[in-house]
Amino acid sequence: MKKVVTISLFIVCNLLFHPSIKAEVKLPAIVSSNMVLQRNTTVVLWGWADANEKISIKTSWLKKAIDCKADKNGDWKIEVQTTQSKEPQFIKIKSKTSDILLDNVLFGEVWLCSGQSNMEQPISGYNGQPTYGAVATTAKSYNKNLRFFTVRKQGSKTPLKNIQKFSAWEQSSPETVLNFSAVAYHFGQQLQEILDCPVGMIHSSWGGSIVQAWISKEVMHTFKEINLEKVDLKKRTQYIPTVLFNSMIHPLIPFKIKGALWYQGESNRKQPNEYKKLFPAMVKDWRTRWGIGDFPFYYVQIAPYLYGNNNAFQESDNTAFIREAQLECLSLIPNSGIAITMDIGDEKSIHPPKKKEVADRLLYNALHKTYGYKTVDYASPIYQSLEIKDGGIVLNFLNAEKGIYAYDELTGFEIAGTDKVFYPATASIVNKKKVYVESDKVPKPVAVRYAWKNWIKGTLYDTNLLPASSFRTDNWTEATQVKN
Repeated sequence: MKKVVTISLFIVCNLLFHPSIKAEVKLPAIVSSNMVLQRNTTVVLWGWADANEKISIKTSWLKKAIDCKADKNGDWKIEVQTTQSKEPQFIKIKSKTSDILLDNVLFGEVWLCSGQSNMEQPISGYNGQPTYGAVATTAKSYNKNLRFFTVRKQGSKTPLKNIQKFSAWEQSSPETVLNFSAVAYHFGQQLQEILDCPVGMIHSSWGGSIVQAWISKEVMHTFKEINLEKVDLKKRTQYIPTVLFNSMIHPLIPFKIKGALWYQGESNRKQPNEYKKLFPAMVKDWRTRWGIGDFPFYYVQIAPYLYGNNNAFQESDNTAFIREAQLECLSLIPNSGIAITMDIGDEKSIHPPKKKEVADRLLYNALHKTYGYKTVDYASPIYQSLEIKDGGIVLNFLNAEKGIYAYDELTGFEIAGTDKVFYPATASIVNKKKVYVESDKVPKPVAVRYAWKNWIKGTLYDTNLLPASSFRTDNWTEATQVKN
């Protein structure tokens, strides 16, 4: 009996340690059948194998196979040229121990979507918080040329090589859209229809997450020293700096993308000045790591919501300040665009149900700035300058080439004199391009604020019905608001 045990142990040890036993080639989760590869460009395929393992890659669109070799750590990576073909393709990956077939692969436009709960919000909505149009959207969702990949929630103290929790690439259908990001779906669905090519949407979000969680440790260290040694990842994971970048963004690199969509900011609403530094740093960091230049980065300004106190006027409690910071990031982030949502917020829900409208405004940015549809308007009117006239203030706007518009009465304007006390004001459109603001309580005005509170329904648009952001003409830190 003792002899049998000895022989068995010998066999096990040989299986574990004998140099002739080879590990199979492994691929990252994002590289699989049904995926969409960015079209007509050079993409990267990568994975892991034994040290110095020879690997051959044969594709349906290239005449010759591509050979590569894993390095001493077992890492391998190759560049492959894609085409504009709309036909399904295949990729065969072979080594001494592996024979992998990736089929139903498409070439198209690939977009990464990230942020917190408003990006995460699925077509089916949250409990008691709907996504408008969910039933019709679901019924019409079958589309073999629209594909989804979802990174599931997980944090990590160190950058991961591969995604550990995910939903693999799948075609759009009534079965798959219900739990997929509504903003990502509506953007992708319309882009696919307009461009008449396949579209792949990669979704990686976590409700309640702070921007710091999506930034690498190296970049966060330029703002604040980060020590995760004693941090419990099971508690408030989305509030821990760097851990979502490590597990939900880093493993996606270097999968080639066309651009990124971002909907986040509610959880950083009390630190607008800090956000104005962190958010551009995050975008720069992602772009540097992807190594494909300043890819398009389009983001959503958070929508109005009550936040428990609609009389808040100072920075720490008034989300108009974070909306201002997000608007100012346009000039800090190259090749960026913003979707303004002043008219589609919800007083009682931090998750506005009008997600298609959000996707539309992101799409207009992409069509105009990325895909060359120059007749598609994308830019909301932005306050430019003021003129004190006739006891009131005349406001001028950028991005209002064909003028400005209000469905009904303009509301939400306040005006102040040199005492820096703001009073409710009346406002009217002048010559279809300017706004005149006045109040008999302020005979010598010097400053105007619009929609400068947590919850408000925006009323100011351009003639293409793109809403203006909340704004202020001053930069006062000690301003006050008259008490009713």
